Amino acid sequence: MMLMREMMLMLMLMLDLLSVCEGDDMKRDIAYYMALPYREIIEADAAGGYVGYVAELKGCITQAETKAELLELLEDAKRCWLEAALEEGLTIPKPQSEENFSGKFNLRLPKSLHRELALSAKAEGVSLNQLAVCLIASGLKTSAVR
Repeated sequence: MMLMREMMLMLMLMLDLLSVCEGDDMKRDIAYYMALPYREIIEADAAGGYVGYVAELKGCITQAETKAELLELLEDAKRCWLEAALEEGLTIPKPQSEENFSGKFNLRLPKSLHRELALSAKAEGVSLNQLAVCLIASGLKTSAVR
């Protein structure tokens, strides 16, 4: 049976992180990377448990029966992933910064959907933007980002 660390190393090598990421990781230690605000995604799985992964660390994933157990295992998985990357001299990606987002984006949709949204917004007494934000937010509630 393979250890979690060996599995993480295999995943990292398969994903070829050297071609994707940039940075000077050799100057930094595990404590530095563990303290960075990586996005941890938690989702319910079909079997009734939970799956969690670190969005910026490809292949850093785990699963558990409870959220509490998942959070603990996800920290362990992140530490193993980072330790293996440092030992192998791989470049570690930095967390996605909130500063990179303006809060605006263009969305193209069919005229019929635009009409339906506009009518719904009018019926609710809110702006089209407010309705769209609420609908998007409610759709995102199926997965939790920590």
